[in-house]
Amino acid sequence: MNGPDPHREATMELLLLSNSTAPGRGYLEHAQDAIAEAFTGVARIGFVPFALADHDAYTAQVRRGLSFLDAEVVGLHERPDDPLAGLDAVFVGGGNSFRLLDQLQRRGLVEAIRDAVAGGLRYLGSSAGTNVATPSIRTTNDMPIVEPASFAGIGLVPFQINPHYLDPDPSSSHQGETRDERLQQYLEENDVPVLAMREGTWLRRSGASLTLGGVATGARLYRKGEPTAEVTTGSDLSSLLG
Repeated sequence: MNGPDPHREATMELLLLSNSTAPGRGYLEHAQDAIAEAFTGVARIGFVPFALADHDAYTAQVRRGLSFLDAEVVGLHERPDDPLAGLDAVFVGGGNSFRLLDQLQRRGLVEAIRDAVAGGLRYLGSSAGTNVATPSIRTTNDMPIVEPASFAGIGLVPFQINPHYLDPDPSSSHQGETRDERLQQYLEENDVPVLAMREGTWLRRSGASLTLGGVATGARLYRKGEPTAEVTTGSDLSSLLG
């Protein structure tokens, strides 16, 4: 898979949320300040609703959730001919990562979004929208309800992300694999770092700078052949872009 032109990446502006709804908060409410900062000056946002089945209802929910911004929200399903034309930013919403990637591939949006973001279009992703911003969706938590042509994502960052990360619970009666075990299995077959983001956290990329933000729970960093490392909120993760 071809990634963004490295000579143009200095313009890339990304905000990648682990989740879109926090307990006791409204849709996107927990991340309003981060979104407002990332979308300063944005007048028109294209929303990608393809991770859920009802595109109209999902777009309406996002319009309400982003109403704190002075910006127009348009659903990309409503503009099939030239979906990214005239946009300042794109928001790829959460849902099922396999369905989302399948639709992005069918509509020619993987390459289109990659090129547009490398050229300055701002990108907001949440959950599945964060998954597809990575090299592949191999570290998603979702069920493969459809089969995309490949697992290759948009590749706006060169490492994997596992949103909604849950720490192992020693008191749980669950006998299946923990999230930690599944990510360790991923590293048995792949040599690409994985950032496991707990609920309420997000990544902000501005050119060559990458920072973990959000609540104080932080994240975990998985690397092949190395011990899993805790990453505190506020940490500079720019080295992952190398």
